[in-house]
Amino acid sequence: MQQPPLSANSSAKRRCVLICQHRSCMRQGAAAVLSAFQAAVPQGVLAVASDCMGQCASGPTVRVMPEGDWYCRIQEADVETIVTEHLESDRAVRRLLHPRFHPIED
Repeated sequence: MQQPPLSANSSAKRRCVLICQHRSCMRQGAAAVLSAFQAAVPQGVLAVASDCMGQCASGPTVRVMPEGDWYCRIQEADVETIVTEHLESDRAVRRLLHPRFHPIED
């Protein structure tokens, strides 16, 4: 689905959400996660299918660009939280971040 361009006065960030659609992630519900993101992302955000991201044991895997934040084991029910907190409010959802790329700091 093509998103209309942002106006010059818009405060929304342009982002791309990559949702793995490779074998392991697909077996874990990645198609539903992709559909949920495509239905929910705000204007200026593109949600697209990705090939394997190399995190097969942690799928479905979602990556938010340009930040480079990795989310793991994402289910359809998690999409609304990621959209609301990360994409609309600029706060990564810590409990869903992939610990390999975002280690928990004390």
